[in-house]
Amino acid sequence: MDALSLIVTVVVVTASGALAPGPLFFAAVAHGAKSGARGGLLFSVGHTIVEFSLVMLLALGLHNVAKDPTVNLVIGVTGGTALLVFGVLQIRETLASKFNQPGKGWIISKDPLRLGLLFTGLNPYFILWWLSVGVKLILDSLAFAYLAGVVLMYVAHVWMDYAWLTGVAYLAKKGTNIVGSKGYRILMIAFALVLIYFGSMAIFKSLFDVESI
Repeated sequence: MDALSLIVTVVVVTASGALAPGPLFFAAVAHGAKSGARGGLLFSVGHTIVEFSLVMLLALGLHNVAKDPTVNLVIGVTGGTALLVFGVLQIRETLASKFNQPGKGWIISKDPLRLGLLFTGLNPYFILWWLSVGVKLILDSLAFAYLAGVVLMYVAHVWMDYAWLTGVAYLAKKGTNIVGSKGYRILMIAFALVLIYFGSMAIFKSLFDVESI
């Protein structure tokens, strides 16, 4: 596999995962409603710190851990529980806060860089994707040019995260100016319910070994 083939493969394989709505996406939209593109950019940086570290650890041999069912169970239950808690807190704080006082909202008040770290590191779907689909890309990259190949693979992947998260955060802020206070509250509660759904499904799939729902 040459460099161009590797890049094309990475873009095609990872596009659906990178662009699919998930916990990080909805958190970026919620925060982006106040912070705009800058918030989305910082979300992406936080995401990159966790993701690149995970990718390099997998490249150095940690991918063998993916074969252990206990590891997948722990990841699913722990990450799912965290998403449930985040969702509940977001609903509570959205209902309690005033639209013109963004500092009181739980998601809104936090540093987007830190939130990017949290919603990436505690997202079981993200981790399990890299332990399954992502491992194949890592192994292909290692075969192409060892760790340099892994770095090339990751760059071909991560630019989509930056473009996507920054873009949706920017559009979320523009949308907030249109929907107003009531619409904003409904939007934040809807996104919180999505986080609760993701968390519930992660726990259910992990405990009952369900492949797909």
